[in-house]
Amino acid sequence: MSDKIQAVRGMNDILPSDSLKWRELEDRVLAVLAGYRYREIRLPIVEQSEIFERSIGDATDIVQKEMYSFEDRNGDSLTLRPEGTAGCVRAALQHGLLQQLPQRLWYLGPMFRHERPQRGRQRQFHQFGVEAFGAPGPDIDAELILMTARMWRSVGIAGLTLELNSLGTPASRSAYREVLSGYFSSRADELDEDSRNRLSRNPLRILDSKNPAMQPIIEEAPRLARHLDRESQNHFENLCALLTRNEIDFQHNERLVRGLDYYSRTVFEWTTTELGAQGTVCAGGRYDGLIELMGGKPTPAVGFAMGIERLIELTQTPETEPDGQLSQLYILATADELEVEAMSLAEMLRTSFPDWRIQSHVGGGSVKSRMKKADRSGAQLAIIIGETEHASREVAVKPLRTDAGQRVVAQATLVDELPRLLSR
Repeated sequence: MSDKIQAVRGMNDILPSDSLKWRELEDRVLAVLAGYRYREIRLPIVEQSEIFERSIGDATDIVQKEMYSFEDRNGDSLTLRPEGTAGCVRAALQHGLLQQLPQRLWYLGPMFRHERPQRGRQRQFHQFGVEAFGAPGPDIDAELILMTARMWRSVGIAGLTLELNSLGTPASRSAYREVLSGYFSSRADELDEDSRNRLSRNPLRILDSKNPAMQPIIEEAPRLARHLDRESQNHFENLCALLTRNEIDFQHNERLVRGLDYYSRTVFEWTTTELGAQGTVCAGGRYDGLIELMGGKPTPAVGFAMGIERLIELTQTPETEPDGQLSQLYILATADELEVEAMSLAEMLRTSFPDWRIQSHVGGGSVKSRMKKADRSGAQLAIIIGETEHASREVAVKPLRTDAGQRVVAQATLVDELPRLLSR
């Protein structure tokens, strides 16, 4: 074991200086979700490995290369969740949620993939996931996309590009897959190693290659749009019309296929050019066949996931606490024997002002060192109990962020006077 104790590579700590940004972003996203009447579901971090192998597809990179899987003491194969949709579908089936449709759900938490850590992609990463069950039409697809656009406005992210495509039904996609396999097989000697591996498992994934040398070959490949069934074409055209009516700009990207086997019809991505190679901020689409594949009745479904780390990078602010996050009060006694009094006062004020941030001094020290800690806390006012104040049932109120002078206030009237003193 190394002498230096460190976090596992690619699994990072979120320190107090950063967690405030995370909480603020999460709160803004959750407010939007609540406005559309989506409800929270909390899911286990560990699932049976079979759930992901069956849903994601055993030919995908996630299942083949990236899952953290292990045997427990009973010999069962378990996996740290690499994504949230499969677990959400499992929970919906297990607990009978799909007996009452539609269902609109969201979840939040860490996901795990064994990839090379880089900017915007860690081995433990965090996602918001949203799933809507029971609605077959393009209206719910449009709702999800409109909701994400509202989220970007709420968290202050601009400049994202929306890319859309339709993968058609499993039947039409299967026919296209055969055509695509024939085309890439005829040019097998021009494919890179990843594309050759994907050719036998899932030739559609070759279209998603980021290798510049592959782009001329991909550009000449047969187009999926020419192999779509009529129903999928109508679904996609109606979705585009809904987005246009609501002034959502988008690009039709015929090469957008997504990396999971369960997608059908609509797929979409919100992308940025500000994060280098990891430009996808939010992605999702339809997976109408997944619930039946996992043992349920045929049920239409659509969802998306967005990486919180990437959103945080796009909303970076100076290293200062946002307005309203600073403590209002710092409570201190000038001597150890008065700390019981100071703690009781702090608890009384927390009861009177439950939304305020009130910090109590701990750790003793001289009066000078106590006042230095009060100043460093960022609080607006220091509430001080000294021997004189204790004897007269008063407190000293010292402004820490203005030049206003210190004043003495009776404890009996402190609750009434504090809001006015803070507003000065």
